[in-house]
Amino acid sequence: MVAASSTMAMTALSLHCFTKSHSHSLTASFRTLPRLTCSFSSSSSKFNISFAPSKPKPKPKPEPDNDDAGQLLIPWIVRGEDGNFKLQSEPPPSFLRAMATAQTGTKKENKKSQTTPTAKKKKSEKEDNARTVSSSPPPKYSKAARRFYNENFKDSAGERLSKVLAASGVASRRSCEELIFEGKVTVNGSVCNTPQTKVDPAKDSIYVNGNRLPKRQPRKVYLALNKPKGYICSSGENEPKSVMILFDDYLKSWGKNHPGIPTPRLFTVGRLDVATTGLIIVTNDGDFAQKLSHPSSNLSKEYIAAVDGSVHKRHLMAISEGTVIEGVRCVPDIVELLPSQPDMQRARLRIVVHDGRKHEVRELVKRAGLEIYSLKRVRIGGFKLPPDLG
Repeated sequence: MVAASSTMAMTALSLHCFTKSHSHSLTASFRTLPRLTCSFSSSSSKFNISFAPSKPKPKPKPEPDNDDAGQLLIPWIVRGEDGNFKLQSEPPPSFLRAMATAQTGTKKENKKSQTTPTAKKKKSEKEDNARTVSSSPPPKYSKAARRFYNENFKDSAGERLSKVLAASGVASRRSCEELIFEGKVTVNGSVCNTPQTKVDPAKDSIYVNGNRLPKRQPRKVYLALNKPKGYICSSGENEPKSVMILFDDYLKSWGKNHPGIPTPRLFTVGRLDVATTGLIIVTNDGDFAQKLSHPSSNLSKEYIAAVDGSVHKRHLMAISEGTVIEGVRCVPDIVELLPSQPDMQRARLRIVVHDGRKHEVRELVKRAGLEIYSLKRVRIGGFKLPPDLG
């Protein structure tokens, strides 16, 4: 018993010394060690050391199975396909589309709200004007009211000064503009240098080179001319072979047939080359001439071409394929070989075109390897050359 006590004391002392000498290095290690239990039995001089069982980890609490507990269920009452009402947990598709549209509209408004106040003001003015126009239909007036307006107000704005001078027979439009720029035209006592000035001959006093312009404008004239060979389509006064000299007798008798009305200034609508004969229209109506000769009118022109030699199918095929004139591909509308006649020794071709390029028919026939003897135009759109016109 004494020996055991002494042995126990020595062991305790050695443990104490060991702990004291290594207290700084093993403090953290001892703190992490599990709890030790020591027991001593009289029958044995050894210690029985065992580790205490570790505490079991607490089991995680099972989460309550309440998935639908946090979700708010909103019943929707909708009308089914059978026409009866029913309950459903999801909103109808129409409601979802309406919500999406409303959100998009809100975003657009937010973007537009960032614009400047000036832009907002212009937008509001446009909306007010559009609303006013859409809300008020155009007024309807009686025939008497429209006639009164046409007689008193419609023509009050007048026409351009250069156009009035050209229509009165002073000179061509370009020459009239030169007269205006040179200061030779006065309107109501003041020199006018602007050809675009709006005037009314019936109300305004217009002088050209000191001569008063007649108040009454010449009436519109439309003439069909069977142009002979050797004449050019020019309105120049110094041209000896201009088609305008063919109207000298007509213009000289104008004063007798139309007293008090100025002599019209005539010009040709389009042109024919010096060797081509046939229909050409002569007028003093500039607007009519513009509509008739402009490519947008797409008027067809019919020609009769007399050619040397015999015409075969390959010639017709070559003409119908077209050719390039001034960088533009020109294809005829109709190519036809006319029947032979006893008094006609040469073959005749009927060619219809609509482009109106310079020497178009001659270039088409030349490309086919044929040579034109004579060329005559017989129709412009719906205007045909009268057969009895000399």
